[in-house]
Amino acid sequence: MAKKFPLHPAHPERVCWGCDKFCSTDAMGCGNGSSRTQHPAELLGEDWYLHGDWGIEPQLDAPAKTGLG
Repeated sequence: MAKKFPLHPAHPERVCWGCDKFCSTDAMGCGNGSSRTQHPAELLGEDWYLHGDWGIEPQLDAPAKTGLG
């Protein structure tokens, strides 16, 4: 099973997003070696997953449990 693709990573510039390995930019294991693949949020903005056919279903936040009943 592939890793879940984050919609809003904290520091997307630190990771290569070209494959399921999500390697650090200084230790890419896929053999690319020349440059990293940018996260779509870096290229298209924070709402990148709302436009186009990415095949990603954003999960809505579950309602907070109040502990009552």
